[in-house]
This record gives sequence, structure tokens and C-alpha cells, in this order.
Amino acid sequence: MRLYISMIHFLSKTRKKELGGIALLRLDFNTEDEWRMEALLPTIRFLSRVARAVVIVSHRGRPDGAVVPELSLKSDALQLKNLLRKKVSFIPHFRFSEIKKTICASPHGAIFLLENIRFLKEEMTMGEELVRNLASLADYYVNDAFAVSHRDEASMTGVPRLLPRYAGLELERELLVLPRVCANPKKPLVVILGGGKTKDKLGVIRSLQHKASVFLLGGAAANAILHLRGVDVKKSRRDENGSNLFAMQRVAGMKKVVVPHDWRTDNDAILDIGPETAAEFGKHIASARTILWSGPMGLIERKSFCKGTLAVARAIAANRRAFSVAGGGETVMFLKKYKLDKKFRFISTGGGAMLEFLAGKRLPGIETLKTGKDTKMGCEV
Repeated sequence: MRLYISMIHFLSKTRKKELGGIALLRLDFNTEDEWRMEALLPTIRFLSRVARAVVIVSHRGRPDGAVVPELSLKSDALQLKNLLRKKVSFIPHFRFSEIKKTICASPHGAIFLLENIRFLKEEMTMGEELVRNLASLADYYVNDAFAVSHRDEASMTGVPRLLPRYAGLELERELLVLPRVCANPKKPLVVILGGGKTKDKLGVIRSLQHKASVFLLGGAAANAILHLRGVDVKKSRRDENGSNLFAMQRVAGMKKVVVPHDWRTDNDAILDIGPETAAEFGKHIASARTILWSGPMGLIERKSFCKGTLAVARAIAANRRAFSVAGGGETVMFLKKYKLDKKFRFISTGGGAMLEFLAGKRLPGIETLKTGKDTKMGCEV
């Protein structure tokens, strides 16, 4: 695996006089609380000091080009104002000529937040007019939205092709820290994968199969492997289909892939790992020197099925010698709920993006930041 980042311009390594214009800053506020917003505050503060103005583009949910009031970013503007203790002007429309005039008339360091960019269908379809309109608002582009950098959308990959482009402070951390897991991890490397979206987990297992000592599976992926190993999982979610069946069969045959051997159920469905499995997982975790975790072990929305996930989280927190990384919205929210997030060495702002990066895939939002043609970004086999 190789990581090439020399062709990306980082804010932290850019002369401030080059950043004196208007910045178009792509962020991701798409979480239940403000944890991801808090992770992005250093970039916002930095730009508000050096830039003429900061125009933030973000989103919530998947409104598919429709205006959905409950997905408006108006409340995010207020939350951001409270966190920054600085005025944040919310722009509730997409009349770009008016937006441009408002920005140009603002004082130095002003911060603007546009309405949910996914209210425009052109965001998802890479509409050329939207790309040009967004680019017309700024002098340069900054991506600090690692969580959606695996999406090929207008504000992620279209706009940076028209403007000078930079990686934000949080994105820089992701690109520097995650390779410690996939490129040259301290061993034993223990990879813990849960939740749904089995296909996403298969790529990580393929990419890290020769470096990980063990893969500890919960959730839909574990159910799928159990089924392929001849266990009747009844109504349990498996996320199994023909397109990834062959890959799953290969994973099912790997000795280092460990699945639950006891579990908690409801209505003939496995909804959490059992106490014996949690104890077994804990032994592997205790001996690890690098730990990667994405996805809960059970249906954590229900208190009676979050015991396995909590046991795993506490086991990782107790291993102070390991370099521990966690990612994924559900996982991070769970850690914050139990005040365990600070026990991890690194919390990734990405879920699917983190898994794709670790699986060696090229992330479009990062690829478009590069200034050369012969560089590769990600963990590539």
C-alpha cells in the first residue's frame, strides 16, 4: 500500500497571503448532534482570520433535490454561531447573484452558511450551472468534508476543478492518521466491523487481510458469515446479495475472521453479540497494538441490545498501549453517549468514506484536490 499526498495543497502549509480572498468551504454537518461540526471548527476559525469571507456549503440527509424543511441548515447556522461565538449569516435561498452581492458587501472575516445544498437536484447530478454558480462565489475552494469525499457531487468534485483547491485541517488529519492503520500498523492489528452495509466491510477485509491479526465481526456482516458457515440465523439481517456473495464466501473461509458464537435475539433475529463472544473479543482487543473499529455489534437503538457494543468500547478504552481508531456516525455517537470517545487515539469524521479509504479505493473528493496526474490517494494494494 502506498500513500501519495505531495500533490495536495494543505491549508496548514499554505502562506496566509495566498488565502486572503473568499473561501468556499465544503463541510459536512450530517450528524444527530454537533460532534462533526466541532471537529471542523479549527478550519472555520483559521479561514475566518485569513480570508476575506468564508462561504460554507453543507448538507443534511438525502432530500433528493426537494426542499424538506426539517432538513434545513438554519438551525446549524445558529449552532455554529454558538460554538464559534461569532456571527454566522444563514442564506436561505440559492439566488447566486444576490448571494455574491451580499458576500462582497460583508466585513472582513464574515462567515456565511448556504442552505442545504442537496435541496438542489443538480448537486447529485453534477449540474454544470450549479458548479459554475458555486465557483463564482469564491476565489478558492477548501474541502474539509472527509465524510462525503467518496461522493462524486457538484460541490465535492465539480467546483474544485474550477478553483485553486486545498485540504482543510481535519481532512489533513484524516489523510495523515488513517494510513497508520492500512499502510504500516503496529501489530497485532485488530479490526472490528459491525453495523449494516456488509459490502463496505468486505473491501476492508480484502485490503487488510495480510496485515490484520484478526477480524472481529458483529451485525449484518457477522450474520452473513454465520449463514455461509452453516448456522441458521433465521430472520437476522444479512445484507446478502449475488453481487458480493463470492467475496463473502471467501471471507467465510478465512480463519482470522471471528464471528459470534452466542448472541441476544428478538423475534428470531440476532440483535447483539452475547457475553461469551464479548469476552472473546475482549481478549483479542487487549493484546492489540493497533485497533480499527467501525459499526456497532448490535441494535444499539434499543438498550437491551447495546451490551455487546459497550463491552467492545470499554475493552478498547482499557487498552492504553494500542493506537485506536473509530469511525462511523453510529459508532461515534455511541462512544460520546458513554463518554468513551476521548479514550480513542483518533476519531474519524468519516463512516463510508473511511471504509472506502481503508479498502484502497480512490475517493473522488480527494482525487480532485490533487494538482498532478500521477499521484494516488488512499490505501492501495
